[in-house]
Order: sequence, then C-alpha cells, then structure tokens
Amino acid sequence: MKITICSSVDFTNKIKEVADALIKLWHEVEIPFCSKKIIAGELSLEEFLKVKESEGDGVFRRKATEDLIKRYYNLIRETDVILVLNYDKKWIKNYIWWNVFLEMGFAHVLNKKIYLLNDIPEMIYWDELKAMDPIVINWDLSQIK
Repeated sequence: MKITICSSVDFTNKIKEVADALIKLWHEVEIPFCSKKIIAGELSLEEFLKVKESEGDGVFRRKATEDLIKRYYNLIRETDVILVLNYDKKWIKNYIWWNVFLEMGFAHVLNKKIYLLNDIPEMIYWDELKAMDPIVINWDLSQIK
C-alpha cells in the first residue's frame, strides 16, 4: 500500500521513525519535501527550525523546484491513504498544523482514507476535522489497511 505521511517538518525524526516502521510492514511511503532533505543530510533540522522561526518556511518553498503544495496534492492523489502524525505542539495535545489540515482536505476530497496517529485535537477547526471521518489508530500502524 502507498501511504503519504502528513506532518509538520518539525517532527522529521519521528516522521523517519514511522516511515521506517511502515516500510518494514511492506508499505511504500512518501514524506514531506523538507523532511526528505533533512534525512538526506542536505539540510539540518536545526537550520530549518531556526530559519522557520525567524523568516517562515517560505524560504525553503522558494528554493524548491516545484510548488510544494501542488506536490503534496499530487502525492495524495496517487496514494492509497494518508497518515497524519499529530503530536503535541504549541501547548495543544495532538496538534494538527494548518498545512496538514489542508492536506487532510485534499485526501478527503479525493476519497482517500485518513488515519490519525493520535486522537482528534480540540482545535478551532475540530468540527471540520471530525467531518473528514479520520480513523484514529493510537500508534497501531497495523490498523492501516
């Protein structure tokens, strides 16, 4: 099965950990563009976070040879399911970034199953998250089917 991981690049170490576990379960996995660069050693996570904090991640988007939002839409279109890695962040349990919310919207419109690693967070767009009918797996990757 082809799985696209949707997550904040801030969690690249965890993205790699989950991707590796999914690959061991014989899945094909796609991950965020900047996470690929960090894992390949072309960019450090510390540098990414420092630049993102001071200037936003637009710096990295402008360096990419393709539109990263369209890139992820196309990955999701060609995937079987998405897996959202929603970890605690910004004092919110199971936080879902705006970009990940957008990617979930792509999956929903494309009739792709949406899996959440953790429960749906209590956020301003909770109703919309719930309406996409995500499947909460509570860290059990074997539930992805």
